[in-house]
Amino acid sequence: MLQRSGRSPAALLIAVLAVVLTACGAPGSGGQDSGGDSATAPFRVGLVHSTTGPLATYGKQYAAGFTAGLDYATGGTGQVNGRKVEVTEADDAGDPAKAVAAATDLIGQGYKVIAGSTASGVALQVAPLADENQVLFISGPAATDAVTGANEYTFRSGRQTYQDVLTAGTIVGDPAGRSVIVFAQDSAFGQANAQAVTAVLGAKGAQVTPVLVPAGATDLTPFARQAVDAAPDLLFVAWAGANATQMWQSLQQQGAFEASTVVTGLDIKATYPIFGPAADKIHFLSHFFPGATDNEAYKALEAGLAKQGQEVDLFTNDGFVAAQMVVHALQEGGDDPAVMAKSLEGWTFLGPKGESTIRSADHAVLQPMFTARLTPTADGGFAPQLVDTLPADAVAPPVVPAK
Repeated sequence: MLQRSGRSPAALLIAVLAVVLTACGAPGSGGQDSGGDSATAPFRVGLVHSTTGPLATYGKQYAAGFTAGLDYATGGTGQVNGRKVEVTEADDAGDPAKAVAAATDLIGQGYKVIAGSTASGVALQVAPLADENQVLFISGPAATDAVTGANEYTFRSGRQTYQDVLTAGTIVGDPAGRSVIVFAQDSAFGQANAQAVTAVLGAKGAQVTPVLVPAGATDLTPFARQAVDAAPDLLFVAWAGANATQMWQSLQQQGAFEASTVVTGLDIKATYPIFGPAADKIHFLSHFFPGATDNEAYKALEAGLAKQGQEVDLFTNDGFVAAQMVVHALQEGGDDPAVMAKSLEGWTFLGPKGESTIRSADHAVLQPMFTARLTPTADGGFAPQLVDTLPADAVAPPVVPAK
């Protein structure tokens, strides 16, 4: 059962002082501050992610997947090496400042493992905090490429933007000489997509132009019109958040699906109906979706979610894999984050998506990716259908040079 953390300003001040004092001690000298024998004291893990805010739905899926993954990875015991794993959930509301405050609080209490980060902007602020305090940080759904190779203590449990773009590239064929519009929010996530498309497709001869929409924009029509008027060969849409329905409606109203080949990432199940009649005109790259695989880990994820009254969705995989990583790190490293981190480097495991490997050089997660279509169902909705499974090496991002 996930616990929630709510700390007062005074407690946060105490936590900051505790972190400073901890940093002044010898590396690795601090253990799990549990007030008991370290050989039997619980392992405490903090999940700092969005339980409120624009990405709260993503955060809910992640947390449910983590619960299922923890049960699977510990064989139903909830224990590692005879010690209970206690999980505390803290809400960052998608705000980097709140995330840093929450992570600082947990670190001050002696937590050695922090997981989560639904939003890319959050992950980029928590990663250096983990490095400064020498705690293991496993980022979640945050897709920004900058998390990969951030530091020796930072990992990720999901895919990154570069893998999305490489997957999209398999849909459009040879991009040489083609014009590409990246339609995205002006956020860390959107900017990362624009940069990745430029790096991947631009390097292969495409002319890439971003159309970045301010995060607070309420009228999306002018931006949709701008994208359509450019008459691109490929319209690459990268969008996350509560106003996705409004965005797709704007593109539909401006005739985007008739004017260009539209490629986007397959979002959560709740978004499937928003495409309407245009659903079969869109090519979807996919990180994960219900029915994408049928391996042992996927079945465990499905069963574990059912116990919680939940279903498989886009980011349940990221939570499940995060729990697998946490359990492996604790098994090998105990209370020492440096050993935990080393144990994850080069580790190959079976996740719900299939066999994945954490690359030693920069902590990228080499994993399969998918392409899909949405097809109508008898009840008037839509369901994803697998088009192709791309092996991990076909969509591997370039190695980030050591810093």
